[in-house]
Amino acid sequence: MALPNQQTVDYPSFKLVIVGDGGTGKTTFVKRHLTGECEKKYEPTIGVEVHPLDFFTNCGKIRFYCWDTAGQEKCGGLRDGHYIHGQCAIIMFDVTARVTYKNVPTWHWDLCRVWENIPIVLCGNKGDVKNR
Repeated sequence: MALPNQQTVDYPSFKLVIVGDGGTGKTTFVKRHLTGECEKKYEPTIGVEVHPLDFFTNCGKIRFYCWDTAGQEKCGGLRDGHYIHGQCAIIMFDVTARVTYKNVPTWHWDLCRVWENIPIVLCGNKGDVKNR
């Protein structure tokens, strides 16, 4: 499921939607897989950013088109459009901020409202933060 102006690949590809509260580390998670580096400063995502990530599995190479969505409430009206044709999802929360975990059911409901049986992984992030 490539976007216009993105190369298609001859191996399986999937649209992966990453959701969660703002500041939970969604963009850093994607950038870490893209470049191997860890982003230190926080800049909120506006709308959505899409990044192709290739992985090697025991069944061969696959690509995830990672839709890194904005977590801020003011961007909420745009999210349904980002979820369309999603094939899998990650709900991310910050292990150092309890409210981001308490909001997980809301994110789950939001995804399932658009795609009822979408496979979802719950990911607790920021376990490396010292003052947690």
